[in-house]
Amino acid sequence: MRLRLPEERPTEPPTGYKIAHPVLSQDGTRAGFTGVSLGGALPYGVLADASCVYGLRHGAPHRRCDCGFHCVHDRTTAEALLCTAEHRAAVLLEVVVLGRYIRFERGFRYARQRVRTATAGPCACGAVAAALADAGWGRPGWRVLAPSCAGCVRGRTSVSLAAFARLAGDGLRVVAAAEGARPAAAGSDPSAAGSLGVPELVAEAALLQARLDWFQTQLARLGEPGGRGGRQG
Repeated sequence: MRLRLPEERPTEPPTGYKIAHPVLSQDGTRAGFTGVSLGGALPYGVLADASCVYGLRHGAPHRRCDCGFHCVHDRTTAEALLCTAEHRAAVLLEVVVLGRYIRFERGFRYARQRVRTATAGPCACGAVAAALADAGWGRPGWRVLAPSCAGCVRGRTSVSLAAFARLAGDGLRVVAAAEGARPAAAGSDPSAAGSLGVPELVAEAALLQARLDWFQTQLARLGEPGGRGGRQG
């Protein structure tokens, strides 16, 4: 006698929370995320289907496998994962659980998801993030990004939060946590995904100013006597 799990028929897709690392394609034209544990080698987009990370041909999620996307029910539980050293630079995702799913006590394992909101934590210096900058590691064809303030971006490959949302597409909203902390539940109105408010515009301006200051510093150094661009005697 086989035990059958109860089937749910919700009136609307469930919502869950997880953490992930934001990624930028090598050519800078695409953005997405990569997981922090199982399946971390397979970057995914805002709207994505799960597959078995072991290469098996069954559909995900399978009852006798641990494949599929994973998320937890409670936002606070997901935020707690960001306290570990290896996950400090990850971002918090609010996702919509789509397709088939298996419900557990603390969350879901499921077949398809849409990332609704990504919340970037503070820069390593503690300031509010204005951009997502090269974290110094990645996957083949993808650079992993980390939250950065305008002053710490310097010459690293980076994109503003709004630019990352545009590259990722599919209505993604990217917001910055408050200085030294991550905010309470962020709004997720899809109609606001393509518009820039005052905070986003201020962050864009700060990022551009920081880049300009950095380039001016480099140009000044090149013009100094003995610099690589200086006049030889």
